[in-house]
Amino acid sequence: FVVDMIEKIGLQSADLVLDVTLARGLNYYTGAIFEVEIPSVKVGSVGGGGRYDDLTSIFGLEGVGGIGISFGLDRIYLALDELKLFEAVTLPKPKVLFINFGDNEALYAVKCIKYLRQNNISAELYPDIAKMKKQMMYADKRQIAFVVLAGTTEIAQELLTLKNMQTGTQQNCSMKTLIEILKNS
Repeated sequence: FVVDMIEKIGLQSADLVLDVTLARGLNYYTGAIFEVEIPSVKVGSVGGGGRYDDLTSIFGLEGVGGIGISFGLDRIYLALDELKLFEAVTLPKPKVLFINFGDNEALYAVKCIKYLRQNNISAELYPDIAKMKKQMMYADKRQIAFVVLAGTTEIAQELLTLKNMQTGTQQNCSMKTLIEILKNS
């Protein structure tokens, strides 16, 4: 029946392989089962399903049969990756990255970032607490021009330490001065 129907509808964009030895690990299937594979990738099936006559009875609905299919997003992702179908994405880089020293410092940094953004300066906070070297390498890899260090000392003095990633120079400055420097560079 299945093969006849596929031939009649003229399946053209996929291959149908009939395998009577196919077995799925779930015991509620009562008829034909199927899997969806992408022939040119090694991830195995990306989807599968089949016929079930009484699956709904476990939910209190007796005598209702059906056909179901599910797809594994992780498998689909792996297949797309293997086939190199993801476009290269370049994240927009901020003008300045705030180093993340901890929760209190991060809160202070977020307030500063909000103020910078209100002044049309793109800024972001490193997403988690990590060694300074790792955060600096992140800024360097993304070619972020400036890094701001706002630790407990800077916060207490209401100053920020600005590092120019191209020249390596550092200076302490107020928020107002920071905005002037960033707008003029």
